[in-house]
Amino acid sequence: MTARRGGPPEGLVPVPAGYRIGPWTVGRLLGSGAFGCVFAARRAVPEAGVPTRAALKVLATGTRTPRQLTHLRELAERETALLRRVRAPRLIRLYEVRTVDDPDRPELDGATVLVLEAAEGSLDDLLAADPVPRGGPALLAHVCEGLDQLHRAGWVHGDLKPGNVLLMPDGTARLADFNMAAELEGTHAYAPAFGTADYTPPDLLWCEIGERGRKIRPSADIWAFGVLAHLVLTGTLPLPGGTPAARRDAAMRYARGEEGLRLAPDLPEAWRAVLTDCLARRHEDRAPHTAGSLLRRVEAAAAGRRAPWRPGPFLRRRRRPLAVAAALAAGLLAGLLAALPSTAGASGYDRCRRGAVCFFTEADGQGEICAWVDADTDWSEGETGCPWAAQRAPRSVFNNGQDLSEGATQVDVRYFADPDQRTLLGCVKNGRRRNLSGEERPQSHLWLRSCTP
Repeated sequence: MTARRGGPPEGLVPVPAGYRIGPWTVGRLLGSGAFGCVFAARRAVPEAGVPTRAALKVLATGTRTPRQLTHLRELAERETALLRRVRAPRLIRLYEVRTVDDPDRPELDGATVLVLEAAEGSLDDLLAADPVPRGGPALLAHVCEGLDQLHRAGWVHGDLKPGNVLLMPDGTARLADFNMAAELEGTHAYAPAFGTADYTPPDLLWCEIGERGRKIRPSADIWAFGVLAHLVLTGTLPLPGGTPAARRDAAMRYARGEEGLRLAPDLPEAWRAVLTDCLARRHEDRAPHTAGSLLRRVEAAAAGRRAPWRPGPFLRRRRRPLAVAAALAAGLLAGLLAALPSTAGASGYDRCRRGAVCFFTEADGQGEICAWVDADTDWSEGETGCPWAAQRAPRSVFNNGQDLSEGATQVDVRYFADPDQRTLLGCVKNGRRRNLSGEERPQSHLWLRSCTP
């Protein structure tokens, strides 16, 4: 969702100023996106002990196509389920959920409204005004504390970034925007295939997307925290590149061990080891560092620099609660029309992302797809699984790997019939695509310099 300061864009839910939704009077538009808007609101009749300010997230659940509604309702249900079941000091609060009943306004009738706690602004706003804020270390401790509370409750945030960290009047920070949040089922959860690439760990950038979404674990939030902390402490992202695409390429090279992690020289020394652990290239290397264990280290690194954040002039001038608007600005619904941004509208082999090797259940790149940017020793139980591989053999493959002009060395891919990589089934050279025959089911693969021994 993109923050806007004018009226609602054409096609969104038009909620006029002064409109009543239950006891709330709609005020200024705070943010808007593909399927909804966020408005500041005040309680029409103040009551003792009841908040007078709120943010109303109005979702057009009554006026969209069936396919759009399925996505929208799923995201709304994720957020409401988490906020109703998990109450913690570092998570934004949900007051109530309402449905607009107004047949005279068909564009509004049936809309779902989430009534959320108001805030002064987002970390994104703060960084825009002050790229390396003095109160940054204190805010990072609050963010890490919020992740610990969320993970202990059995949830993964799935889209942690500055826009989803809200700044409260008392100088604290809270996590918000739980549309991508997922409840753990053992070690994994299943989240929508959206998210922000700069805050997504390399192992999820090119992972296989199943019917329930992509598998996600708490280590994904640990990576995102590392990226966010690097930005707050240095004003820069940890992976090089002037565009998101360039940074995705850098993540790919880092994931494959072709480049090391180069943290900013001006990163405070007390934070260097913390961020190195958060930004480990593999899930297995990040997994031992829980949000709880990191919190103790973050608080120690922030010691002496934990001056509380206070609303500065850049927020006071607005004289309005930004609430969850900024938190939703980049993450709530912008991806709904493009669940797979880099492959939207693609078919056949074109669905295979650059830098990945992809296997398909049908010839010519058709059917279901499994893709890897790095090696995986067990397609069934490994870090990035391939659900159909145990039942049927692939019928085509595409190695859409590295650009040789960039000096890449691990470019060809061998694939094996077993996780131990003892029974070689074949090898596909960089840039090659072909159909496969036979009933042998690959169970693992390996990137290497050349198919030729």
